[in-house]
Amino acid sequence: MIAALVALASVIVSPAHAAGAYLDRIEWRGDHQMAIGVYSAAMDRVIEQDVLIPDGGSAGRPTAYLLIGAVKAEDEVDWPTMTDLPRFAPATGVNVVIPHGGGGSYYTDWQRDDPVLGRNRWKTYLTAELPPIIDAALHTSGRNALVGLSMSATSSLALTEAAPDLYQAVGAFSGCAETSSPLGEAYVHLTTGVKAGGDVENMWGPLGSPGWAANDPYLHADLLRGHTIFISSGTGLPGSHDNLDDYRIAGSTSMLRTQITQGGPIEAATGECTRRLPLRLATLGIPATYRSHPGTHSWGYWQDDLHEFWPAMAAAIGA
Repeated sequence: MIAALVALASVIVSPAHAAGAYLDRIEWRGDHQMAIGVYSAAMDRVIEQDVLIPDGGSAGRPTAYLLIGAVKAEDEVDWPTMTDLPRFAPATGVNVVIPHGGGGSYYTDWQRDDPVLGRNRWKTYLTAELPPIIDAALHTSGRNALVGLSMSATSSLALTEAAPDLYQAVGAFSGCAETSSPLGEAYVHLTTGVKAGGDVENMWGPLGSPGWAANDPYLHADLLRGHTIFISSGTGLPGSHDNLDDYRIAGSTSMLRTQITQGGPIEAATGECTRRLPLRLATLGIPATYRSHPGTHSWGYWQDDLHEFWPAMAAAIGA
């Protein structure tokens, strides 16, 4: 690991190159875990990434980019803390990169800066700025997958459509695949406007304007052709992780009540959106795996989805 650290440090670009994105810092946090800061010229700030390195090192390995939902970075609710990802991923030969700081942004390029959420140019960052820096720093194979949940399930589909040659596999768990339908607009408003406090009109313009349709994965589903696709949703009814024995609930009746009474309706609504996407893909002749299962809008089911998708994802990116 010391040799790897020296090699990685050698690719750090001086802040003098601030006209473009650059690798700002690398911090090792364990045998397989590191934090990587990347300066985004598009957003004029350093974006933090959690990175998991596979057994045997990162060189020549593909990369899975895992996005999180509408939570704030300081909430510490993400893939490493809420799933067993750090325990199983290193043995699979896949580099894992988890960007932070995009809560409520839909990981898209906003039309205007927002008083609450600031400057958001996440599509530019995730498709143009970050991947070449990760590829150079980790000496990857250049093959990639993208996985999102909840809000970022929509984003994972939209970003794959925006940069179809960048990703070979995409996973979308418990997210509404529409942004310009009445249900899709309502979900965006709930996520970005109500939960995150942003102004959705700063993102794509007034409701019904062209920006909403331009960023609707359902409308542009033909661009998913040629990718390995996994789509999942719960029914909203209690399932195997909605009980006091689940380690994320840890015996808390209040947490269980919230997960069922709030996570249930959210998952039922996103499930309605999710079910329509596989039907559209089928009409387009695009193969996709779709899973519907009992359960609420919660991390236990996203861990299950990740485990189910991982073998096909890994095969698609050459792990």
